[in-house]
Amino acid sequence: MNKNLIQYIYGIADNALILGQRLGELCGHGPSLETDIALTNISLDLFGQVRSYYQYIAKLQGGDATEDTVAFLRLEREYKNVLLVEQPNTDFAYSLTKQFLFDVFHLALLEELQNSKDEMLAAIAKKSIKEVLYHTRFSSDWIKRLGDGTEESHNRIQIAMNDLWIFTDELFHQTDADIAMVAEGIGVDTSLLKVNYYKKVSEILEEATLQTPSIEYFQKGGKQGIHSEHMGFILTELQFMQRTYPNMTW
Repeated sequence: MNKNLIQYIYGIADNALILGQRLGELCGHGPSLETDIALTNISLDLFGQVRSYYQYIAKLQGGDATEDTVAFLRLEREYKNVLLVEQPNTDFAYSLTKQFLFDVFHLALLEELQNSKDEMLAAIAKKSIKEVLYHTRFSSDWIKRLGDGTEESHNRIQIAMNDLWIFTDELFHQTDADIAMVAEGIGVDTSLLKVNYYKKVSEILEEATLQTPSIEYFQKGGKQGIHSEHMGFILTELQFMQRTYPNMTW
């Protein structure tokens, strides 16, 4: 069993799981029916991608491991998602900003992961990239619409951007497992994506008449399993059924 490979996959898949769970909280609460359905579909896309990753992890782990045990029966410190995706849906501006900041990174990651020497990871990336292209277009368009909209929408999206920007640098932080997989030609060297990421984000913010936040210090820890106070509440809901009724199947 390749422990580094499993940890590397967690680092990708857990982002989609937690962000998908956060998006699920918005079901029925969108500003319009069309937007509500779009956000729900993005959540379902992310969960579909997660299933592929977790099925692969279960195969690598062997024994009684399944995609369900991987998703629902880990402790908080065993989840390797970045802090950005677990931040709460304070309002629509925060939800869209969080989605946008992750989408731009996610798309760049999948574009490179398609070239992985691991055939399964490359196949998942190729299958997922069309969905993430839509996610990125959707969230980018909303950033422009809110930023260049009314005075209130502009102020709300700017506040959300200022507050969530502190979590963006962690997207490019590499764990020991990440470094090991990059060396084997399996993983993506995310440090090489950083400059272009901030360039693309800043271009969209400029088009949206928004200011690119300027801070010197960033928060991180999620990729090492050190999460914010929000993570425990997310897992309480996410894991409830599986822990209350052990070994349940659909």
